[in-house]
Amino acid sequence: MATVTMYSKGWCPYCTRARGLLAGKGATVEVIDIEARPDQRAVMIERSGRSTVPQIFIGERHLGGCDDLYHLDAAGGLDPLLVG
Repeated sequence: MATVTMYSKGWCPYCTRARGLLAGKGATVEVIDIEARPDQRAVMIERSGRSTVPQIFIGERHLGGCDDLYHLDAAGGLDPLLVG
């Protein structure tokens, strides 16, 4: 299974929703809480070009946020990426 990284905030409902979808697919997600680790916020912005959470990556590929993740799944594109 591919490596999934998600930049998140503990109180974010979109982050919780994205984690739920990924967990339902059996993916292990490395969650980086940018409130607990503020230095990682700049890393997230540099990697994604976005300042909102969640920002989700599979390997080095940026998938986007929660809505992007759900759209990718609905189009059948998420499972092949998770298999890696």
